Amino acid sequence: EVQVVESGGGLAQAGGTLSLSCAVSGMPVSDFAMGWFQQAPGAEREFVAAVNWNGEATFYADSVKGRFTISRDNAKNTIYLQMNGLKPEDTAVYYCYADPHTGGAWFWGQGTQVTVSS
Repeated sequence: EVQVVESGGGLAQAGGTLSLSCAVSGMPVSDFAMGWFQQAPGAEREFVAAVNWNGEATFYADSVKGRFTISRDNAKNTIYLQMNGLKPEDTAVYYCYADPHTGGAWFWGQGTQVTVSS
């Protein structure tokens, strides 16, 4: 069974930094493209960032370009989201997903709360 578990959320001040981690178990993380979505209260889940299976291609929402960096360490079965220059509008639950190369359903984590105070 594939499990996706996020960690590292918390409270930060505007302009501060937070780092999220997402660990995959049950299959090698290299079998997946992976990424992050965010969901603010009352809003739909929105794409934040993604990384291909070997880390050579990354993709970002316009709202986080230049501030967030996605990376992965396949040896540790983990991906990361470094969030710099945080803004209050970054406040959301952040969900990690794993997109299998087989084209099957994505696997999602339970989410981790990020709160940015002004």
